[in-house]
Amino acid sequence: MAASRPSLGGLLRRSLPLLPPHLHAARGLPRCLRPPVPPPLLRRSAAAPPHGGAGGGGEAADDRGVSGRGGGSHAVRGSAAEQPAQPRDELLPGAPLSAAGGDAALPRPSPDGYRIPVQWPESLHKIWHSNMPHNKIAERKGHQGWMKEEGPYFIFPGGGTMFPDGAVSYIEKLGQYIPLSGGVLRTALDMGCGVASFGGYLLKEDILTLSFAPRDSHKAQIQFALERGIPAFVAMLGTQRLPFPAYSFDVVHCSRCLIPFTAYNATYFIEVDRLLRPGGYLVISGPPVQWPKQDKEWADLQAVARALCYELIVVDGNTVIWKKPSSDSCLPNQNEFGLELCGESDDPNYAWYYKLKPCISKIPSLKGEYAVGTVPNWPERLTRPPSRAMFLKNGNDIFEADSRRWQRRVAYYKRSLNLKLGTPAVRNVMDMNAFFGGFAAALHSDPVWVMNVVPASKTSTLGVIYDRGLIGVYHDWCEPFSTYPRTYDLIHVSSIESLLKYPTSGKNRCNLVDLMVEMDRMLRPEGSVVIRDAPDVLEKVARIARAIRWTTTLHEKEAESTGKEKILVATKKFWKLQSASR
Repeated sequence: MAASRPSLGGLLRRSLPLLPPHLHAARGLPRCLRPPVPPPLLRRSAAAPPHGGAGGGGEAADDRGVSGRGGGSHAVRGSAAEQPAQPRDELLPGAPLSAAGGDAALPRPSPDGYRIPVQWPESLHKIWHSNMPHNKIAERKGHQGWMKEEGPYFIFPGGGTMFPDGAVSYIEKLGQYIPLSGGVLRTALDMGCGVASFGGYLLKEDILTLSFAPRDSHKAQIQFALERGIPAFVAMLGTQRLPFPAYSFDVVHCSRCLIPFTAYNATYFIEVDRLLRPGGYLVISGPPVQWPKQDKEWADLQAVARALCYELIVVDGNTVIWKKPSSDSCLPNQNEFGLELCGESDDPNYAWYYKLKPCISKIPSLKGEYAVGTVPNWPERLTRPPSRAMFLKNGNDIFEADSRRWQRRVAYYKRSLNLKLGTPAVRNVMDMNAFFGGFAAALHSDPVWVMNVVPASKTSTLGVIYDRGLIGVYHDWCEPFSTYPRTYDLIHVSSIESLLKYPTSGKNRCNLVDLMVEMDRMLRPEGSVVIRDAPDVLEKVARIARAIRWTTTLHEKEAESTGKEKILVATKKFWKLQSASR
């Protein structure tokens, strides 16, 4: 009789010691898998940042609210008693969920005029004006092809400040110099993205772009991007690392993002270098590239690239393309910026409330495939165990078992849970506790994109997710997520209670009610939530769900799964406040 495969749970119990973040290093957990927080902190200090953030082209807070975390200065955190109560839709970036008190902690109805969003792929080109009645971008950028108002819609011709003739022709130009087709490149980061047309049109090449912009004088650019069905979130390049592990992106793109890459001893360029996969491409269009009256800034930018041994691919008008070296064989040369390699204590994967560092992260010398060209092409990389999975004990076995498990689960979801997966009704999806991204991988043939969230206090597996060609962020679920209200069609979470607890003591760090109201804020009307957990946990979840006007059904798990967990499926009602005349 053939030996049975070990269960995934058994493999995980043998491989993931339950230790607080600052003890993982002492007990020998490989650096790349430690939680992405600097020991022993789980929250950033209250010290004021030395300077403001960068990354133009973002949006201002509006009456429909944005929550989450950027990379610059934020409200000082503390207990709920130390924080003033704020409306749920207007929580400051980084504020604890419990900062909303009284009526503010209740779910909010849809605004007047709100309609169920236009479905993908039509939404790439038009959305309902009434869902985001902010005309400022259309008025200021309409002549550049960003967007325009037309009847009941906002129309998106696909243009941008540096590509007013459309993203398609701009991408074709870039494709003359870098391999945008064929699966060599898969993950991209678009900084200061505007309404994210660049990322939207790259999807045709099977390149998955995560677009971000901060909150500035423009209204709701990230909200427009998400309403269009394009992966995006609110962030800024300020005083702290962006919430991604090292070597996440095959391409980093800046089109008039106005980031001062050489300021503060080239600190912002160094952060881009940390995020860019060895052998990856950096594309900068707009200032200061051959820009009038910016000769010094352009010279400095070239000097930093030379110091880091980036290969110049082309300067085409106001666009420059560099290729990052594939190894550390070329150390930073003597330069006016004082660039040098980080010390052995630096972990480039620390990225949750971790200050930017003025040193170059070392490329791993360990055996494995990190560089563009050695990572398998898409879609093979989705199912092949990546090098970073192997840092876990039995990593390959865990990866393969996790992939099989989620293939079974997603098939069961589609067959038995009456979800709309696989239809145009579901486009923006979030997995709140993603681990290796198995749930997202099982959905790869559906017309969806998945924001894979790896909790900041858990083992850092986000690098594995990016190695697979998927996208995601670190996040602490005791804080609001960096997105606008009503931006996700489906939210999935396995072991919801674990997101609230300290990993060792089991004591609660924050409240289940606050977390579920935050989920309600992110979820679109008529959107669904799928929660897997123990029956007693789901009983508490169901009570809260009914209180925030979700309809719920409880399901048995798929027959092949072990354990006592069940599955709760909830749907957010589309409700509005009745007018006073009624």
